[in-house]
Amino acid sequence: MKKGFFTYENGIVLLMALTFGCLFFDRLALNFLMPYVAKDLQLNNTQIGLLAGALSLAWAFSSFFSTAWAEGNNRKKLVFVVAVFVFSVCSFGSGLAVSFVALLLARLVMGFAEGPVIPLAQNFVERESSPNRLGLNAGILQAFGSALFGSILAPVVLVQIAENMGWRNAFFVAGIPGLVLGLLAWRLVKKSTAESAASPEKSAISLSDLWQYSNIRWGIPVACCVFGWWFATLPFLANYLVNTQGMSADDMGKTMGLLGVSGLVSSIIVPGLSDRIGRKKVLIGFMSLGVIYPFAVHFLAGAAFQLPAMFLTYFTMGILPLVAAVVPSESVPNHLKAKAIGLITAVAEIVGGVLVPAVSGILSDTVTPAAFLWVSSVMAALGLFFMLKLQETAPVIRKADRQGSALVV
Repeated sequence: MKKGFFTYENGIVLLMALTFGCLFFDRLALNFLMPYVAKDLQLNNTQIGLLAGALSLAWAFSSFFSTAWAEGNNRKKLVFVVAVFVFSVCSFGSGLAVSFVALLLARLVMGFAEGPVIPLAQNFVERESSPNRLGLNAGILQAFGSALFGSILAPVVLVQIAENMGWRNAFFVAGIPGLVLGLLAWRLVKKSTAESAASPEKSAISLSDLWQYSNIRWGIPVACCVFGWWFATLPFLANYLVNTQGMSADDMGKTMGLLGVSGLVSSIIVPGLSDRIGRKKVLIGFMSLGVIYPFAVHFLAGAAFQLPAMFLTYFTMGILPLVAAVVPSESVPNHLKAKAIGLITAVAEIVGGVLVPAVSGILSDTVTPAAFLWVSSVMAALGLFFMLKLQETAPVIRKADRQGSALVV
């Protein structure tokens, strides 16, 4: 039985969380540095959109195929470490870019490198997690990644560096931590953590072995809806708050920071709660908040309780690690876990991270500036429907169900 704080389980969670955070720090760096980069390289809006879309598509492609290859060929640790080094080097490459083409190439390579990092990190944590802590551990990865590093620290640190040392130096600084974490991963991740459960005859990169599981078939649209709920508003919210609702730039910054804190807190509380009461109940409950979130943004504009309402309804963020990692990994045999996470992430990244923001942007330009909010709400409502099809996967809940059935018999 694992006791105390200084355990290998906690060490793996911490190392993967820091790597997760470093990845999002590097991935989102261009978003926060774009005013400086666009001015220096004379980028137009089309080129800015291509830079974001290219990274997302490369990420999606690689998250499945690179992870599946690593799983099937028992090279998960090697692929993980190489990927961490490559995306860190690509951050340096972004800082060295002197043209749109050079920057696009650096972002494409970065997307391919980053693709397998998250599925493999989540798989390593799943392998070492205690049964009653998988949700919490996965949530810690999410909290460090998209919330603490990506939404709270990155904009503050990178903009300050860009203001005082130039945007190129900001990219150089962003790449350094990954090199250190890659070395630590090579040194500290045990063979038993990264060893594949797949036999040689199961090493083919195939979807048929995953599609037979109900939670994978329904988990894909669930993840697409959750990612879509998030990405439908993420690129447009700051601009909407300032230009449509008349919020000052300072207040907008504080509002976005508050949502970052909500994402951080929910990424720990929500998955941890699912360890206690079950994945499905938590998914349905907090996805319901996601339906309300856009209404809080739109209809409570200027009201004293707009920010508290936004903070609470943004807790839907906490279900991201559940749909992307926990439920798929608990739904398939050991030799398919990493591949399942990679597939879910890949499809959700394409649909939720590329197509949904494009639709949101078009509708916001042609129908109403608030259209992206209604797209987000629709995605949450669709997600609720698909969640009803999922089967419970939490080990504690399933064990209790089996015991209850035995008593009835």
